[in-house]
Amino acid sequence: MNIKTSEFIVSNKEVSKCPADGLPEFAFIGRSNVGKSSLINMLTGKKNLAKTSGTPGKTQLINHFLINNQWYLVDLPGYGYAKSARSTRSKWEKFIAEFLTQRPTLQNTFVLLDARLEPQKIDLDFMIWCGEKQLPFSMVFTKIDKLSSTSLQKNVALYKKKMLNYWEEMPPVFTTSSESTSGKEALLKYINTIIK
Repeated sequence: MNIKTSEFIVSNKEVSKCPADGLPEFAFIGRSNVGKSSLINMLTGKKNLAKTSGTPGKTQLINHFLINNQWYLVDLPGYGYAKSARSTRSKWEKFIAEFLTQRPTLQNTFVLLDARLEPQKIDLDFMIWCGEKQLPFSMVFTKIDKLSSTSLQKNVALYKKKMLNYWEEMPPVFTTSSESTSGKEALLKYINTIIK
């Protein structure tokens, strides 16, 4: 799939105000500073479509981007950002959970994981929650250009070991780099397959 057009449609924190045109949605979520905005910009080929920031927790709303007039890429707030006030954080978590469980148009959630790190409890907890809610999700390792292929394989294997304690088989796994655009084709091909 080639992304020919991508445009920002709406930001909000109420699921009821999300687009109601019935187009398929693909959500992107991850711990703060995992490289979500950079990945979205890499996939769409637009440098500033999603706002990137050195400050974790910048995305605080549900952001809808219309892709090729066919589907929505949904940028969700990062989870587990410690410096946010607890009340703010619980509000985010509430509307993220509402969005993920109440959108019939949501086809898949891409859970972004920093490839440089060993399995993080917060990421595992989130994926277990997705499993409990029977939400289809995929694992997307980001920043693979920042480590050797041996370290990458080691960290992916560690995740696999942890995940297989809860699942009979692994969800789809992607490895990406916003710098080199590695993984772009595989991700877009997967989205295209689901849409078709």
